[in-house]
Amino acid sequence: MNKSKIWLSSPHMGGTELEYIQDAFDTNWIAPIGANITEFEHDLEKYLSQNIYVTALNSATSAIHLGLILLNVKKDDVVICQSLTFTASANPILYLGATPIFIDSEPETWNLCPIALEEAILDTISKGKIPKAIITVHLYGVPYKIDEIRTIADKYKIPILEDSAEALGSSYKGQKCGTFGDVGVFSFNGNKIITTSGGGAIVTSNYQLKKKAQFLASQSKDEAPHYQHSELGYNYQMSNICAGIGRGQMKVLNQHIALRRAMHDFYVSLFENIPGIAVFSTTNPDSFSNYWLTSILVNPDETKNGIDRETIRLALLDSDIECRPLWKPMHLQPLYENYPFYGNKVAETLFERGLSLPSGSNLTDSDRDRIQTILLKLLS
Repeated sequence: MNKSKIWLSSPHMGGTELEYIQDAFDTNWIAPIGANITEFEHDLEKYLSQNIYVTALNSATSAIHLGLILLNVKKDDVVICQSLTFTASANPILYLGATPIFIDSEPETWNLCPIALEEAILDTISKGKIPKAIITVHLYGVPYKIDEIRTIADKYKIPILEDSAEALGSSYKGQKCGTFGDVGVFSFNGNKIITTSGGGAIVTSNYQLKKKAQFLASQSKDEAPHYQHSELGYNYQMSNICAGIGRGQMKVLNQHIALRRAMHDFYVSLFENIPGIAVFSTTNPDSFSNYWLTSILVNPDETKNGIDRETIRLALLDSDIECRPLWKPMHLQPLYENYPFYGNKVAETLFERGLSLPSGSNLTDSDRDRIQTILLKLLS
């Protein structure tokens, strides 16, 4: 990597990861089984809750795919999904031959709008289908409206797949995100709060579902002295080496969260007196966000000389500072534009005006000085 570049969110090692990797080599467990995997899962279970079971996988996308299978989603079923998210939240719906229905955001958390959600459920039921699952997302680490969404899901008896890919360490009323759904999902991609290089996990409070997830992730091998398969399986296991990275990363998880939140505070202070710039923050006292990425909304009607999101992005890019527009809503993507969408234009407006800024836990004072100098010169 170019050391002069300031990245949006780059890997941040804690220093002990190599010890666990070396142990995998010393014991010759260079495989998708081994002590690192078991201990990494236990570390996550302890962090989340003593009543939670975790299965480490090779990606969060794999976890969503298996999660939908565990919720019995099949071909031609209907699955509801938040529109303002990364495509990996929605793609597994198509893997299974099911039909996605996309829901707008609400402006407080930028997540699933309860009003549009219930409208979609009622309309789908009126057409003779009951949605098989609801995929919720904690966008950029900010918890969605958990109580409202759960009330609606329970009312119509629809299970929730909780996409917490961006929300490890976030919580609501003291309970960790990833544990509110019937199935939960985490990501350990290189840009996340902690990383296993690539990887993910599926979370459930049901031990039998954990065993089923492990079975499906290891090619659905039946109990037999030979290779026997009675149902379709997948090669979704995490490697013992990657899990070793995860074990080291768990030791610095709380530190990384604190550093991400400090970056958020830095931007709040930076933009405090600059018109037309609003930093996305949780306003609910019951919600705690890891602020995986700090994002802003840019209102060109109020900024100096009508500066918009793209002007800021390009100015930072010219100085070798990575930033990124918000996720483009799924219902606006060429792949998904012909599927049903319920809501107004909240997600669309957020995409048009939103920008995620460098937020890594490994950013330095020098990095912050560079960012601040460019932004103040442009906006003040």
